[in-house]
Amino acid sequence: MGLHFTRFQGRPDLRPQINRLTDEVWPTFMHQDPIGNRYWSRLFDDNAHLQVVLLEDETVIGVGNTVALSWHQDLEALPETGWDWALETAMTQADQNVAPNALCGLQVAIAATHQGRRLSGEFIQQFRSLALAHKIPRILIPVRPTLKHRYPLTPAETYTAWTTPEGLPFDPWLRVHVKMGGHIVKVCSQSMTIPGTVADWESWTNMRFPESGKYVVPFALAPIQIDCEANAGTYIEPNVWVVHPVS
Repeated sequence: MGLHFTRFQGRPDLRPQINRLTDEVWPTFMHQDPIGNRYWSRLFDDNAHLQVVLLEDETVIGVGNTVALSWHQDLEALPETGWDWALETAMTQADQNVAPNALCGLQVAIAATHQGRRLSGEFIQQFRSLALAHKIPRILIPVRPTLKHRYPLTPAETYTAWTTPEGLPFDPWLRVHVKMGGHIVKVCSQSMTIPGTVADWESWTNMRFPESGKYVVPFALAPIQIDCEANAGTYIEPNVWVVHPVS
């Protein structure tokens, strides 16, 4: 069968493979977001029709997760708390039977063995197909820029404004979105907030934090803040709101 997309709704047996892939793709600290941990399982339990899986024969090599939500304000007013807001709002609105008017992309995860093969853009097209099938007019995505972790001290607004000589976004993932008709709206500077104790962060990052201050950790898009006196560490991740029309 080779590479082919399917919907999780018809293949719940793939869930263990999906979980393993997600664990492998992201650094440990990215799995510690309280809102993510509270609601993530509902993507597969209550929203199976909105989850996209890429298979190579019967092996999961990619997954795209979305939720449906209602947003009627101006795009410039999209919340600074991007990813956390989207997941929590979608679940809260679903419980209240609010009719959605936007599909929100939460994740595109591709196995390391298949990265660099332009598969991420195919997931955007799959999201469009989902939106069309459910008569949803637009897609909102709090995009995690692929290479921002290499520039953790650069403000997200500055990084997002960087361009190639052709005038396209410097970041390859943002560039894919723009090439596919996406519009960069703004940075959501508090898209995900991950708290923990100092010991938690030392475990998650395999680093030591002997005194309070800001630390650069591998694969974080911005420094984490450590407060040894309060025994607390906090990571606030910036993302970028991108909007795709559906047509």
